[in-house]
Amino acid sequence: MNRTVRDPGVLNPPDEDVTAWDTGSWGTDPYANALRNGHGPLFLRRTDGWLLPLDVERWCGGADAADLSALRRCEGPVLDIGCGPGRLVAALAARGHRALGIDVSEAAVDRTLRLGGSALRRSVFEPLPGEGRWGTVLLLDGNVGIGGDPSGLLRRTADLLAPGGLLIAETAPHDIDERVRVRLDDGGASSAAGPAPAAPFPWARLGTPALLGYARHHGLHRVDQWDADGRSFVSVRRSRTVRTTSQTADTENSAAVISSQFPRNTSGDSPLAGS
Repeated sequence: MNRTVRDPGVLNPPDEDVTAWDTGSWGTDPYANALRNGHGPLFLRRTDGWLLPLDVERWCGGADAADLSALRRCEGPVLDIGCGPGRLVAALAARGHRALGIDVSEAAVDRTLRLGGSALRRSVFEPLPGEGRWGTVLLLDGNVGIGGDPSGLLRRTADLLAPGGLLIAETAPHDIDERVRVRLDDGGASSAAGPAPAAPFPWARLGTPALLGYARHHGLHRVDQWDADGRSFVSVRRSRTVRTTSQTADTENSAAVISSQFPRNTSGDSPLAGS
């Protein structure tokens, strides 16, 4: 078991405008350029200089066997948080599944649309279509780190899910619960004449035990966990609770908005079959 590592300066991150840092950081040139080029180098650089490589080439490829091990478990309409260049949304759409990606990067949304997927330029912390109606929410490719506040992100995810809905998350392949500040770094590939680096933003890395611990506090209960091609995944389900009248009205009013995001030739409500 790896020892948990935390940045002592951010054990209790201050309240921040998460949408602002989200858009300001991932909407910058290093990330956009990597997606347009289809490759890195691209890293998250911690404030102590440690680098976490980001697998841009895999993100810009097709859904691989590990991805499909998660997509086969999807139920109902799917929301992919931090969809990046859209390989998962496109793979779901190609299989007749209703899926919507959200990402704060214009380059990511553009690439998802070119692949035939549906996507919105939106932060998970902003109002979204169909809140409380999603059958499955995806947090893959390290996106459990969004906001640097795992409990807050999982609380938000629980609100997006329908009662009984499923969250499928990718976790770090070791036992870790790390909250740090990072900045995007292209390894010096950008021009020296380019804009100054964006300010560090909060991020998190979680192993499966840590994610399950946070999830339980928000009515999300373990369904399954598995490894595929060296990657670790876990699925948790939202408790089936009785919705209030106001919640029912809100979700009914959002139904038309949800439907407008999907191609017409989708079935949407049955799990994916095959790999």
